[in-house]
Order: sequence, then structure tokens, then C-alpha cells
Amino acid sequence: MDEQRARELLRAERERIERGLSDLAPEDDAELSDQDQHLGDDASNLYQDELDEGLSDDLRRELEAVERAEERLAAGTYGLSVESGQPIPDERLEAHPTAERTVEEEERFERGA
Repeated sequence: MDEQRARELLRAERERIERGLSDLAPEDDAELSDQDQHLGDDASNLYQDELDEGLSDDLRRELEAVERAEERLAAGTYGLSVESGQPIPDERLEAHPTAERTVEEEERFERGA
């Protein structure tokens, strides 16, 4: 893959993730705490907070993958499998810019083989 195209893809991925993290940042609930709230509201708020935290964790992991991909780009190894060193097809990198393995290797990795 062309280095400039890889930079564009990773930049766009980083921006998407950072925007998502910003959207999930906790809001200041100080004004609401003074009002009487129903227990159901408290439970809904707790559920939403936990859901948002889970989504934030996922986005932080995705951001770490972007950072690893940027490091590989700087080292000249972007687009090569971290497992075998084989080239990762450009089509896969276009769809998943942070891909670290070929599709076959990723499937084995996810199965724990």
C-alpha cells in the first residue's frame, strides 16, 4: 500500500475513534443531583454509564491498534503481517487499516490456535 494512502486511512481512523471517545465522555451531572430522581432513572443512568464505559474501553483498544499501525508505518513494516511477515492485501488494509495479520492468520489467532 502506498505510504501516503496508509497515513490517510490511519488519520481518518484515529479521528473517528477520538470523536467517539469525546462523544462518550461523562457529562457534568451536578445540576441533576439536586433534583429528586426516581429509582428507575438512577438505574437507567447506571446502565447507560456502564454501557458507555464498555464502549469507551473498546474505542481505547482500537486507538492502541492505530498507534501500533502508525509505529509499523514509521518502521517501514506497515502492511506486513506481524505474525509471518507476509504482505497483507491492500483490500484488507483499505477495509481495516489497523490489520496486523492476513485474514487467515487473524482467523487462527481469534480461535486461539
